[in-house]
This record gives sequence, C-alpha cells and structure tokens, in this order.
Amino acid sequence: MKIQIQGGRLIDPAANLDVQQDLYIAAGKIVGVGSAPADFTANKTIDAQGLIVCPGLVDLSARLREPGSEHRATLESEVAAAAAGGVTSLLCPPDTDPVLDEPGLVEMLKFRARTLNQTHVYPLGALTQGLKGEVLTEMNQLTEAGCVGFSQAEAPVRNTQVLLRALQYAQTFGFTVWLRPEDPFLGGGVAASGAVASRLGLSGVSVIAETVRLHTIFDLIRSTGARVHLCRLSSAAGLELVRQAKLEGLPVTCDVNIHHVSLTDVDIGYFNSQMRFSPPLRGARDRDAIVAALADGTIDALCSDHTPVDDDEKLLPFDEATPGAIGLELLLPLTLRWASEHKVPLQKALARITSEPARVAGLKAGTLAMGAVADICVFDPKEVWKVERQSIKSQGKNSPWLGYEMEGRVRMTVVGGQVVHGNHNHH
Repeated sequence: MKIQIQGGRLIDPAANLDVQQDLYIAAGKIVGVGSAPADFTANKTIDAQGLIVCPGLVDLSARLREPGSEHRATLESEVAAAAAGGVTSLLCPPDTDPVLDEPGLVEMLKFRARTLNQTHVYPLGALTQGLKGEVLTEMNQLTEAGCVGFSQAEAPVRNTQVLLRALQYAQTFGFTVWLRPEDPFLGGGVAASGAVASRLGLSGVSVIAETVRLHTIFDLIRSTGARVHLCRLSSAAGLELVRQAKLEGLPVTCDVNIHHVSLTDVDIGYFNSQMRFSPPLRGARDRDAIVAALADGTIDALCSDHTPVDDDEKLLPFDEATPGAIGLELLLPLTLRWASEHKVPLQKALARITSEPARVAGLKAGTLAMGAVADICVFDPKEVWKVERQSIKSQGKNSPWLGYEMEGRVRMTVVGGQVVHGNHNHH
C-alpha cells in the first residue's frame, strides 16, 4: 500500500521539524519526507490540508484488562480506543489476572494484539512473581517473550532487600525497572493530605509517601547503577528530588498522568469518584510544579495511565471507588489543552507524547524519519468535540471529563502503513 499524506503541517519533535510537507509511505515504512522517492505512485492520497501530521502517540501506561478482567474491557475495545486517540504504541502494566510473570502469558498477549493489527502493544513484565514483592521473576525469559521493562504496577515491594536484588539483576542485563514511588506504609489513603481531604473527611496520602520512597530508590540506584523509570509523580517535593537526581547524573526518567496536569484535589468537589486517582490529585502548588517540571524537562513523558473500570466500581462512595480514569482517547486533547494554557510550543508539547516516551521505553517509535515504521497520527487541532459515553470507544466510560468539550481531534491513525482509524476505514 502506497500512501501520500498531502498538504499537512508536519511536526516531528525527534527531528526538530515543523514544516508544511507531504509524507510518503510504502511497504509500512516512511519512504519520503517532502519529496516522493523515484517511481512512487500513491494507491491512496490523504488530504491533510489544515491538519497536523505527527508521529503516532506513545503511551507509557495503558491497562488493557486482558487477561482476567474482560468485564471491564477487552483487548478489542481498548486497541480501538488507542487507534481513535492516535496512540500507535502503548505499554501495558503487568497487573492483569493472572499477572504477567510467565513468558507464555506475555507471548499470548503479544499474539492477541498482533492479530488485532491495530496498535503496537508492549508489555511490562512483573518484577516479582505474582507481584507479591518476594521472589524475582525470570526477567531474561520475559524479555525474550517481549517485555520491554519490569514493573510492580501498583503493588509495592515492601522488602528493600528484594528491591536491591531486583535492581542488581536488572543492571547486570541492562533492563529498566519501572517503579511507582509510594511508601507502602505511608500510602493507603484515598485523597491528597490537606485541606480538601480534611474537609471531606477522606483519608490522606501525604507527600512524604512519595519522597521517602524516592530517597530509597535513589540510594539503591547509587549502589547498583540500575536504570529506573519513575511512574506517575504527583508532588512538587517529589519532582524536586527527581530534578536533583538527574543533575547528579543518575540514570532515571519519569512520567506523570496527563490528568494531573489539569486537575487538582479541589476538583473532587462533592465526592466525585471520577476524580479518584492513584497517586491522588494534589493541590494547585503541586500542579504548578508539574507544569514547571514539564517545561524544564524534569518530567520526560506524559501518559494516560488508562484504567477502564465498569460503572459499578465508580458508583461507590469516594473512598471505596476504584481509582483511575480512561485516557487513551484524551491523551492528545489534554496535552493540547496544557500546551495552549501554558503557551508551550506545539512541537515541544507533542515530544512529551511521542519521541520522549519512545526514548524512555527504548522503542523505535515516535518519529517520522525516513525508513521509520509508518506510525502516524493526523489530527485537527481546532476541532471541538464533546466527551460523551457514546463517543468513547473504550469499554470503560470512567472519565472526569464526561460532558466537557475538548479541542483537538484525531482524524486518522496509521499503524505500520495501515489506516486503523479514520476515513476509508471500512471495518
């Protein structure tokens, strides 16, 4: 299939490119930027006049709920949501049921995703068996099966010696360990400690739950030299520690949940369980620190932390509701919203959801370079649309943005040279 994407504004953060040019695709690869290769005849021409053409988005955390939680979502529904959101590569955490701690399970998930042929799915393997934090998994075998890193998802490793051994092992083989910095003994609340939680009578998670764990992780990195990606930071104090660790030269990267860029604990309002997240939404000072850390590069990437749950799990009192929100279809518009609110150049904003997450995860993705796999997102930056249950492809309808208007909509998603969402797409 030879495709010409015509007349669009091409933004490729990896190449520092922002220019109006045509893009040429053949045999699933990008074969021309600006000018067609010799003897190129397009089977299909896509008119991208007035639209932005950028690399397909790379999402560092999206729960697909398979295996084991198909009542919440299926691989079919969630890769369709990814395609609708312009997400062409995603990483899924290992907290499935059963847990991704066996090569066979990883191979099956990879196979299922490949047959659906919609978006590239990269599993994170479990760091410990059953995510119990006690016995290390066979990381080598899991890597061969297709894991791109190792994570505990939301389950802590309580035993620091186990964490030390995990980092030693990972360092020996050059694996990256993905850790969510929250001390298991200080965490456990449902909202950020502070005035809002107190007023609502909700149990609090204090900032030290994050900072105490970060100090431990950084000490273990100093001792082992292991590469660690820190998932979902939430506080000004935590980000300051990451900033210092990076200045010191420690091999660390970090991300935040895109919802934490726009929302604060005040948005909980009157116990709105769609606003329950893990880590929790914090105050305006922390949110401002997130915005500043995105600007100076302390935060490498934004992710959706896509977590589909069924209505029963959200229609509970705030402190019993399942944390998390869907986000595959909102990652782009929420990123554009942050960029316009804070005057962030589009190219720099898009880097946080394309080239930067690809670098963090070690993927050959997030670029429109010649010879790269043709994973492309074409979007209208001006189109306004309403987030409504019927317009959401994800099986989960749990979003704090239901009923709100978003600016910026994906018109077409191309994965490996195939149109998986958008016009001429007769499924």
